[in-house]
Amino acid sequence: MKLLFVRHGDPDYSVDSLTEKGRREAEYLAERLVGVEAAAYYVSPLGRARDTAACTMKRLGKRAVECEWLREFAPVIERPDAKGEKKIIWDWLPQDWLAEERFLEEGHWYEPGIFKEAKVQEEYEWVTSCFDGLLAEHGYRREGRVYHVEKGNRDTLVFFCHFGVECALLGHLLHISPMALWHGCCAAPTSVTTVVTEERRKGIASFRMSAFGDISHLYVKGEPPAFAARFCECFENTEERHD
Repeated sequence: MKLLFVRHGDPDYSVDSLTEKGRREAEYLAERLVGVEAAAYYVSPLGRARDTAACTMKRLGKRAVECEWLREFAPVIERPDAKGEKKIIWDWLPQDWLAEERFLEEGHWYEPGIFKEAKVQEEYEWVTSCFDGLLAEHGYRREGRVYHVEKGNRDTLVFFCHFGVECALLGHLLHISPMALWHGCCAAPTSVTTVVTEERRKGIASFRMSAFGDISHLYVKGEPPAFAARFCECFENTEERHD
């Protein structure tokens, strides 16, 4: 089985939709995805993801199934450097979160007090259990850290979602702390991340990522990637986001 995680197009967060650039990106993405024979499509309930998916669904004459758990992974915390302000949990200064070793450990990254207060573990377990329930419907039931194959297949599932929840799901599949993915990777708007099962012994499957954040559909159109989810490359770059 193959899973495609698609981040929404360049966002206009003020109206939970897409910018004009984001709409172009979504159209270029649709040109790519119409050539993919997918068994099912799933979409976040948030507008920017639904608007991105709509371009592909319109061309295919299909509908994506809306899943509440595909919404952005967004518990909020009071970040150490921003007292009195609520910040999304995966927007930290590296010198702060890297000082806590548990943030890098699978199964322990949600244990520090600041995450306990925000009920991060509960949110993560809800998202991943819903995700595993869906995979079980498609023939792959999680047992421990691997998946028991009840109905092996080469189906492709497409998920239109968000950077935060994408990294949470990838961490679950690849046994990595999402904190390492949130802070060490950047999936540009409309990027496609591909994860494929490997069944080296009959009935036992694991997932392996074959591509992360692919935006070749933008490059082929001469469309530069959006800056969303990134921060300034150099501190002196005043036109780029610092915080």
